[in-house]
Amino acid sequence: MATTDEHGSAGTYVTEGEAFTRDTNYIDDRITADAPRAGGVDAHGRRLWPVEAGRYRLVAARACPWANRTVISRRLLGLEDAISLGLPGPTHDSRSWTFDLDPGGVDPVLGIERLQQAFFARYPDYPRGITVPAIVDVPTGQVVTNDYPQITLDFATEWTAHFRDGAPDLYPDALRDEIDEVAEWVFRDVNNGVYQCGFAGGQEAYEHAYDRLFARLDWLEDRLAGQRYLVGDTITEADIRLFTTLARFDPVYHGHFKCNRNKLSESPVLWAYARDLFQTPGFGDTIDFGQIKAHYYIVHADINPTRIVPKGPDVSTWLLPHHRDQLGGRPFGGGTPPPEPRPGERVPHL
Repeated sequence: MATTDEHGSAGTYVTEGEAFTRDTNYIDDRITADAPRAGGVDAHGRRLWPVEAGRYRLVAARACPWANRTVISRRLLGLEDAISLGLPGPTHDSRSWTFDLDPGGVDPVLGIERLQQAFFARYPDYPRGITVPAIVDVPTGQVVTNDYPQITLDFATEWTAHFRDGAPDLYPDALRDEIDEVAEWVFRDVNNGVYQCGFAGGQEAYEHAYDRLFARLDWLEDRLAGQRYLVGDTITEADIRLFTTLARFDPVYHGHFKCNRNKLSESPVLWAYARDLFQTPGFGDTIDFGQIKAHYYIVHADINPTRIVPKGPDVSTWLLPHHRDQLGGRPFGGGTPPPEPRPGERVPHL
């Protein structure tokens, strides 16, 4: 059967007795610095769009970990002036994410009520899930891409002309192979692994996903015991990809997705690592725990038919000292922290 997760509408598939399978067939166009102004096509047949400040709008719901990555990357790199941000509300129906947080329920830049309208503006018969994050071409109102793994890599490598002063290098050349390798393990076993637990179609599939998830979390606990960040001594794309799952672990995945061997807060190293990132400008200031819980517990009615949203856990513990700085490391390398979030993009304080 088709089901929905926070990534988008009807974007996941479960067969009774079998493992959860994520639909990863995205619109894989790219926005690149060397694309012709009129666009082009790369060697893989992907359409290329030119980097152009003010032309594109990033649509990224705060509830979604995949979208959360793009918001963090945009903040760290200082792309706020170059790429505007649209924020759907925390819930959606089977059709699409909606802009119910905006006045009149309409995105103020795109003039649409549903993200679906941007997909249909380009593909009137678009057959797949309407997912976030998505980048929309403002002049035409058409979706450009929803290929979330590539979006953040392109932010880090193609938009350099629009970086803020002091922006970190999130995807350094010398570390790309290792970042890609670690990110792939984290995606398979952790980012997607929690969903394979939560949406498993049978006991055997669930237990297999559960065992693989916690084996990888144990591996990460060991890896991070002696180093502050996942790859190298600065924050990279790998840390962003892991963080957004860790931020949702205790509020959602531990109970709602049955990932309950232990809480994140009971893993000394990973919990300190997650708090270190949370307290780093650009990370915790993108996290809205209220929206995160509202999404999962309301949208996933097949898992939580009462739609009751838990009151806990106490998220103020994210501000406890972490002492990870004793391991050394330089969060932004030779760069600097991003400034405070803009008024329209601030989330409630803990």
